[in-house]
Amino acid sequence: MFKRILIANRGEIALRIIRACKELNIETVAVYSEADADSLHVRFADTAVCIGPGPSSGSYLNIPHLISAAEITNSDAIHPGYGFLAENAHFAEVCNSCNLRFIGPDPQVITKMGDKSFAKDTMIKAGVPVIPGSPGVVKDVATGLKIATEIGYPVIIKATAGGGGRGMRVVRNADEFANAFNAAGAEAQSAFKNPGLYIEKYFENPRHIEIQLLGDNFGNVISLGERECSIQRKHQKLIEESPSPAVSPEIRRALNAAAIKGAERVGYNSAGTIEFLMEEDGHFYFMEMNTRIQVEHPVSESVFGIDLIKEQIRVAANEKIDPEMKKFKLRGHAIECRINAEDPTKDFRPSPGKITSFHVPGGLGVRVDTHAYDQYIIPPFYDSLVAKLITFGKDREEAIVRMLRALDEFIIEGIATTIPLHKKILTNKDFRSGNFNTKFLESFDFNF
Repeated sequence: MFKRILIANRGEIALRIIRACKELNIETVAVYSEADADSLHVRFADTAVCIGPGPSSGSYLNIPHLISAAEITNSDAIHPGYGFLAENAHFAEVCNSCNLRFIGPDPQVITKMGDKSFAKDTMIKAGVPVIPGSPGVVKDVATGLKIATEIGYPVIIKATAGGGGRGMRVVRNADEFANAFNAAGAEAQSAFKNPGLYIEKYFENPRHIEIQLLGDNFGNVISLGERECSIQRKHQKLIEESPSPAVSPEIRRALNAAAIKGAERVGYNSAGTIEFLMEEDGHFYFMEMNTRIQVEHPVSESVFGIDLIKEQIRVAANEKIDPEMKKFKLRGHAIECRINAEDPTKDFRPSPGKITSFHVPGGLGVRVDTHAYDQYIIPPFYDSLVAKLITFGKDREEAIVRMLRALDEFIIEGIATTIPLHKKILTNKDFRSGNFNTKFLESFDFNF
């Protein structure tokens, strides 16, 4: 087992990793930018090293600074969390070449699954259903038009190195194709330095379902069930839950089996997620693989009673997955609300600044993952996540009622947050009945 882990991240995920390390008797090193000097992960780590200015390009994305911090603190592993460099194969290679264990999958796995066209081909070979689309990168408009005609409109153009909705365009007819293709390519080049595009069939009203996986270095892969992630805005998730209200036991078995086959095919050896689009009739298709821990991992932890960060660290330390974990059964229901520093009444405008009052909810079945506190200043340089509020109940209705109670108790003043939006969603009749898809918020009444 590792003696000292450097956490190459910030905010709530850095604090979450520190807590797991303490329970494993592992020392922790926090890195922080000048803007994060007062963050809780700095306070609770055993050692903290400033690695640069507020903008992430000079700090959390600065690989030489991170490696130097690991070396001067005699760390023997680096945990990247999520975001920043978590899915950067070059960073993983640098860590390993410096005798620092990268707590994540092998670099070649990150590379393979980060290339969406390669990932799709891998899943086809594993027998996993995939979305009908181009066999690889589409070279030009003419080729793309031919493929789109064969697939049938509507189609979606996606950046092969993309994510977060960038380099993505929906095309409903041939007349729109050329402009959309060129615009997506230009955006992909700007965002990812890679203009490569591929084309897929576009589903009008799908659900976004993902399977939590854990693999080790001995060929063992287990599934920890599905998460429902359809409540999202501009491809950014707002609410996640497990299990999905739309997944039957039969579909669940098929989803788990498909995800495990895909992970085994690529030799996956860490915590990771395979994401699917699911149609109303229950047919599902591989969308992508996330080769890291996810923001929403606590809902899977709640319904399976497993600490995913600790297990991720254990497999990175070359331990086998405990065979008993394969026998764990889904129990109850969990929901996570992402509390962001955004103003939903003003088109989700970011709301950085000082928190003048802060009180977290508590009680049975309530968990709060946050790095914020009273008088803490939310920096303007990073994502807007302030806290993750997770509730657990014996069934979906109890988890929802408990979440509404917890949201009422959650006091954050001085900045705008998405708490009012979460309350509105959770009282919506379609959400309560499980009747929703990824288009839910497109026609949502945002009047507060």
